[in-house]
Amino acid sequence: MTISRRVALFLLAFGVWSYLLWPNFVRNIWNSDRSWADGSPTSYLIVHLVIAVVSLVLGTIIGVLGWRALRAARKNTAA
Repeated sequence: MTISRRVALFLLAFGVWSYLLWPNFVRNIWNSDRSWADGSPTSYLIVHLVIAVVSLVLGTIIGVLGWRALRAARKNTAA
């Protein structure tokens, strides 16, 4: 399967965006009053941390696919 340069750049941008967005989200959730009850994490915190971790993993995979596709597109153009 061949991915165009435009799509590769989009995938790479999506991966970068994930790393810009989700750490800030985790920081905000961690500091939220609803995240802790008597020093213990609440289900609110746990659910949102799972969402953030899954999103970071998917962002990493998508970003790597974009990076590889971009490198392959450059090799095809140079050849």
